[in-house]
Amino acid sequence: MIKAVLFDLDGTLLDRDTSVKKFVEDQHTRLSSVLSHIPKKKFAERFIELEQNGYVWKDKVYLKLAEELAVKRMPPGELLDDYLTQFKHHCTPFPNLVSMLDELKKKGLRLGLVTNGYGVFQNDTIKALEIKEYFDAILISEMEGLRKPDPQLFERAAERLNVKTTECMFVGDHPKNDVEAAKNTGMLAVWKTSPHWDEAEAADYTITDLADVKLIIEDKEKAVQTFI
Repeated sequence: MIKAVLFDLDGTLLDRDTSVKKFVEDQHTRLSSVLSHIPKKKFAERFIELEQNGYVWKDKVYLKLAEELAVKRMPPGELLDDYLTQFKHHCTPFPNLVSMLDELKKKGLRLGLVTNGYGVFQNDTIKALEIKEYFDAILISEMEGLRKPDPQLFERAAERLNVKTTECMFVGDHPKNDVEAAKNTGMLAVWKTSPHWDEAEAADYTITDLADVKLIIEDKEKAVQTFI
């Protein structure tokens, strides 16, 4: 019986690709006095290439951009500060995020969020999506001293929700850090498809829309009732 549902954040609840594109285009516009010599499309595309879906931190990204695109009127550190303070204004949820969370809460399920990243930044993202109140436990890697795919992070999340890992379902977009790692701790593993990976072999279920999470829960409930 599934008693808790845990989620990854970036690429799972947050439409990160859309959010990053919105931010970087807005940054180019707002800082036109510094960046206008670079075509907006070129600036945005190179930023997205360099940050590699969030796996390269922005200090390195802005250093490289400054070097490649001759950004001389603002230090890379100030561009980074702008990212840290302004990204939250561009956070875009995937469709059906809030309605899905509402439905799960109505079912009496405990909800958790497990994400890699920096504490303040990820908390700002969660607040921007207006979903913080839905979660009974939020674990951010910097604050926990652990990073996915470390199994201890998943086990800690289950413990904070007062459930066994075998009573949890985990939904994430990364085939290894989310799906495989969750399944290795005994959780039901759900892959939310991503344009960045072709497949997640370890997944018990695959979804394309957050609304499908409820369908999986209902499917598992029917299976239990049939068994009984």
